[in-house]
Amino acid sequence: MERVILHSDCNSFYASVECLHRPEIREKPVAVGGDVEQRHGIILTKNQIAKRYHVKTGEALWQARQKCPDLVIVPPNYELYMRFSQMARRIYRDYTDLVEPFGLDEAWLDVTADSRGRDGMTIAEEIRGRIKNELGITVSIGVSYNKIFAKLGSDYKKPDAITRVGKDNYREIAWPLPCSDLLYVGRATKRKLERYGIHTIGDLANTPERTLRGWFGKWGEVLSCFANGLDCSPVARYGNQPTVKSVGNSTTTPRDLKNDEDVKIILYVLAGSVARRLREQGFKGRTVCISVRDNQLFSFTRQHTLGSYTNITSEISDAGLGLFRKHYRWERPIRSIGISMADLVPDTVPSQANLYRDEAGRERLEHLDRAVDWLKNRFGSFAVQPAVLLTDRQLSGFDPKKDHTIHPVGYF
Repeated sequence: MERVILHSDCNSFYASVECLHRPEIREKPVAVGGDVEQRHGIILTKNQIAKRYHVKTGEALWQARQKCPDLVIVPPNYELYMRFSQMARRIYRDYTDLVEPFGLDEAWLDVTADSRGRDGMTIAEEIRGRIKNELGITVSIGVSYNKIFAKLGSDYKKPDAITRVGKDNYREIAWPLPCSDLLYVGRATKRKLERYGIHTIGDLANTPERTLRGWFGKWGEVLSCFANGLDCSPVARYGNQPTVKSVGNSTTTPRDLKNDEDVKIILYVLAGSVARRLREQGFKGRTVCISVRDNQLFSFTRQHTLGSYTNITSEISDAGLGLFRKHYRWERPIRSIGISMADLVPDTVPSQANLYRDEAGRERLEHLDRAVDWLKNRFGSFAVQPAVLLTDRQLSGFDPKKDHTIHPVGYF
């Protein structure tokens, strides 16, 4: 039996919810973003009116205001968005328990075993109507036989639309689209594909798999499968919560970073938050990953596996800074940066002794970090800080743990 997969995407989710709760701004260009005064934010999402002014997700607030001086910028209200997200998922679960959320605003549904024998388009129409009538927002839904094409279908026509991408028409619908419309094809992959003369999903589908494997390794095989509609990944059952795989923090900086010293300050603040959260959750990690986005919104990630597991602030910070200095060429200033720890184990797992490492010194650092945690929990996050953070209060004066941002999927 051919699978029937839906992908439902709440249109301009954050902005739609805000307009629903603020009738006075419904007919205005609206964007959800961060602190305008601090420039500590970017456009997370925007409504259809703002899109007409070419306001883009991910750009700085001041850039959006240049395009649209009357743009209404509202701060994010994650509690409200989560509530609407849960209401949407309850509707989805009326049709199947195979519901896999993709961020707050999107979800896959496997409705192959629909008890009433309805086809995917009929179910999609019913869901679209219920979301509009019960929640007051709109969705775009893709209907397909796999997750990748279902996602592509929900992106194909917006807002408030349904698109079927089946085995009989995917060449006409999917193949003329740019490669970047395919899930997980980011800017770096797109640029590399274009260097090889591959511009559309059809170009990608018709490139021999062995050629793609030579360019991209194992990822080349995955790209070939995606472009040819051969994805067979299952939709996860709702409620199957994965174990914690990584802990990280990122931030859009108050100003563009222009040198290593600026980056050192930001990374120390972020690494301190990551290490503190690791300790609170009872984990240590071994793989450090940094993500960097410049002021033209081009981004890259790099990672490095340490010799031992750690949740020590200075070790995570030093490793992240080392990665940055090794790989970033300063062609452009930096707009945002993040750091995370993966390959996690419980902190109760004994560490292997190393004759070439100062184990006593590491133990002192662990005790010091936990003492600082206690002080911050009691007196606030800025109660104790290293001297390096006092050199630039504009860069260091934020709390990643408190200011943690949940991005809509469309942001990435």
